[in-house]
Amino acid sequence: MIKMRYRRADIGVFLCLLMGIISPTQASESPKQALDKDCHPSPSVLLPQYVVGYGSLIQRDSKNKTYPNTGENLPVLVSGFKRGWFTKGGSIGFSTTYLGLIEDVHAKLNGVIFKLPSAQVIAHYDKRELFYCRVPVQRAAIQMLTHTPVPPGQFWIYASTPESIAKPSDRYPIVQSYVDIFLSGCLEIEKQYHIKQFTEQCIATTSDWSTHWVNDRLYPRRPFIYQPNAGVIDALLANQLSDVFSSIKIE
Repeated sequence: MIKMRYRRADIGVFLCLLMGIISPTQASESPKQALDKDCHPSPSVLLPQYVVGYGSLIQRDSKNKTYPNTGENLPVLVSGFKRGWFTKGGSIGFSTTYLGLIEDVHAKLNGVIFKLPSAQVIAHYDKRELFYCRVPVQRAAIQMLTHTPVPPGQFWIYASTPESIAKPSDRYPIVQSYVDIFLSGCLEIEKQYHIKQFTEQCIATTSDWSTHWVNDRLYPRRPFIYQPNAGVIDALLANQLSDVFSSIKIE
């Protein structure tokens, strides 16, 4: 008699197929394929596609490096999500903590929305946002700060994956160069749309600022050479985050 051995997972799939719970196509998918579908759901080709930017995507130049022909960044206030310094980068060598996002019914954050020229373009931003999953945002959760109606379409935001969430540490600090991109974008929107204290709100609606923070600017004692907004950014941070900002280490 031939003895056959089955893994529990194989038996589970067989039973699900037998009962019609999953299709043969689903059963043949690898865990990676299934995860990718969950993390990057297919956008509708029938609806205009928008991305909500809340970190480096607020800055026009940073956003355009990923795809140059997107729509203008429009300032918004988004409910139901919390922004903070809690998404760690890669595990090899020196890394950093990036801005992250989690769902939180009590939280709000300011940022931007921008329109994609086609649904296919969203794949470029999925590749850029490596440590995040793209999740839908309801139109009702978006308030335009341009005093215009929320445009029709499908809206997406990049949320931190559970395995990437961690607070800043010596190994994964906040780095000033990334803070500069984030707040330069906020200053850009504040100036373009004449929104008072938009940048202050960017700081105030961001959690987990930490003493694990390093100044990695090219010329930290003369930052204006490469970062023209350095003086304004430093003044805002010193005013709103005096305790942690004063402890920044120069690298």
